[in-house]
Amino acid sequence: MEPDVLFRVVDVAGVIAYGVIGASFARALNYDIIGYMVLGVLTALGGGMIRDSLLGIGFPVALTDPWYLSGALGASLFAYLIPMDGPWARRGLLLADVLALGCWSATGASKGLAAGLAPIPSMFLGVITATAGGMLRDVVIGRRPAIFGSNPMYATFAIIASAIMVIFQRNGMYERGMALSILVCLVFGLAAQKFHWVLPSRPVNIIETSTRQLKEQGRRMRTNVKRTRSQRANREKRRKRRGLDK
Repeated sequence: MEPDVLFRVVDVAGVIAYGVIGASFARALNYDIIGYMVLGVLTALGGGMIRDSLLGIGFPVALTDPWYLSGALGASLFAYLIPMDGPWARRGLLLADVLALGCWSATGASKGLAAGLAPIPSMFLGVITATAGGMLRDVVIGRRPAIFGSNPMYATFAIIASAIMVIFQRNGMYERGMALSILVCLVFGLAAQKFHWVLPSRPVNIIETSTRQLKEQGRRMRTNVKRTRSQRANREKRRKRRGLDK
């Protein structure tokens, strides 16, 4: 299979999988068929539509590619009719999820570079493409976006995949960059799910930490000085006693 065809298959499979995943939230919330459609389309196509709108290069591809909108709507209808809560269904969705994460991260970064953007803005578009749909869905249903903590590090892997694509495409290796981005997200995305990898959520205060460390060092120094003085005083007392004994 040609690389472009394979990437296309992964891309469309990701749209369908994200549509099913988004619509599955509607089942848990007892939404009607319209709720399924809205959540499915937002999850599957929201990131790409935001990316294309930011680039301002014409109609969003979600509106011009017949596979995208029809795939998202069909996936939403499928999730409405058939609950995808079996173990094999969840595994299949997870596989398509991480494959699409790499594909969409790389695609967003590639489109940014093709539009003449610098590497960092291109990486930003890659992350937006891969994660913004899920964020929109979470906002609509009134929950904290999943990428903000206590969930597998999808946004982190999207950043890595986007960076890989930028590096490879700028060196004339588009297909290798796309393939490696997908592979990285596949391997590490599955590992993050299996081993529950998450980023630390405890806030870091460098000033407070440095102040605490300085205070601790000062306390240790004072303790050492007191101990040294005490040892000197004890040695002096022993010398005086030995002098008296003589």
